[in-house]
Amino acid sequence: MSKSDSILVNSMDSSSSIAVGIWDGSTPGILKALNPHRHDHYTCMLVEAGPLEVQFDFEPLTMPAATLFICPPHQVHQITGTLGASGYYISFEGRHITRTAKDVLDASLHETIIVSLAAPEQQWFTSVLDSLINLHSINNIVHQDVQQPLLSAFITQAVICQQRKVVGSLSHSPRIIGITNAFRNLVRSDYRSLKRPSDYAEKLNISVAYLNDIVKNVTGLSASALIQKEILSEAQRLLYYSPLSIKEISVQLGYKDTKYFIRLFTKKAGRSPGDYRKALRPNPDLT
Repeated sequence: MSKSDSILVNSMDSSSSIAVGIWDGSTPGILKALNPHRHDHYTCMLVEAGPLEVQFDFEPLTMPAATLFICPPHQVHQITGTLGASGYYISFEGRHITRTAKDVLDASLHETIIVSLAAPEQQWFTSVLDSLINLHSINNIVHQDVQQPLLSAFITQAVICQQRKVVGSLSHSPRIIGITNAFRNLVRSDYRSLKRPSDYAEKLNISVAYLNDIVKNVTGLSASALIQKEILSEAQRLLYYSPLSIKEISVQLGYKDTKYFIRLFTKKAGRSPGDYRKALRPNPDLT
């Protein structure tokens, strides 16, 4: 990785179809995933035999057998251990699923969906994955009218399973969820240039007060706090995984004043960017 590089982004090999198959510790895609990276698409793995050791952003997790997870685009992750692990993988873009399924996925309000499956649930998900894989052997071309409903049902059921197992999960109206989701997506795409809640309220054609009320009701955080959380998360990723200097990170995040960025990061993270990098970075010798 050169000095000018940020975090590795893996793109889908195919621009016209999903990628689905079976993996184990020797699969090329798994070996590639041993390095920190993120995708420009969704990626899902069903662990049939475990454990699989994964790190999402900075949190190490152990995935036993019968675990399903869906990682969103641009979240940094890496596989840290595969001994004896195997299962299914599926990679897809938002356009590969129905609008309803995409709304359900976004409305989950979780960065990464992780579900421990009961035996009947695991059997159902496995059967859908096998059906998707078998489509390639019985059809000469991709039939999206067949592929999309199968994948959409898979994703929707994954969210349903997760929501059923989250104690005390709240139910909100589709409009409230829709506005919150639209705000989150705007923040993810525009946080480098738009820093104030009023910027997003204007784009959503609602008042700042209404935006704050909705976002706080659904997420427990104010609109401003969510914007700052997105900025802080990306700053931490770049400090942790990339060789960019603090000044370069500041500019990449939309701050021309590096000293202001350092003060902001220190206030939110409890330590300066330099101290954060020295304490937590996998290879602190990189500069």
